[in-house]
Amino acid sequence: MNLPNDSRPADPIADTRRWLERAVIGLNLCPFAKAVHAKGQVRWVLSDASTPEALLAELGEELAFLRDADPADVDTTLIVHPEVLQDFVDYNDFLGDADNLVEVMELDGVLQVASFHPQYQFADSHPDDIENFTNRSPYPTLHLLREDSVSRAVEAFPDPDVIVERNVETLQKLGRAGWDALLKE
Repeated sequence: MNLPNDSRPADPIADTRRWLERAVIGLNLCPFAKAVHAKGQVRWVLSDASTPEALLAELGEELAFLRDADPADVDTTLIVHPEVLQDFVDYNDFLGDADNLVEVMELDGVLQVASFHPQYQFADSHPDDIENFTNRSPYPTLHLLREDSVSRAVEAFPDPDVIVERNVETLQKLGRAGWDALLKE
């Protein structure tokens, strides 16, 4: 992630890839991410959408692309959208529209949309609670997943609820300073 005093222009895809590699994979926050990343099956999309409506249209295009793509080539898509929905409340509200689009496109049970945001906050948590950082990405990001891939991954993991507990413990040990250092260039 580029720091405020950094003179280089921001590169949202590079920053998000760094977050994926160092935090999500590096801290094993998602034990399923490493394989698809290592195999090059992650599609990276930088959205230029500046309105929720434009983002929703682009989401529809990407859902159709992922639906039609060979899973061996593209198993998942990350849509990084730095120009729209920077406010987490607005972003969270948009997720209902995203889920509705999945249903309208008759992809319910085929694809799902997961969410990451720089201000991500779980219900009943405080903004600075470290567990929120499990879903904090450098930029607002929509993660499109294949339901079949999610089901296979969950079946291979004996107790998926342990992942959440382990992630909170990992981030508590790391602390905010450790998190910030992890993402510095």
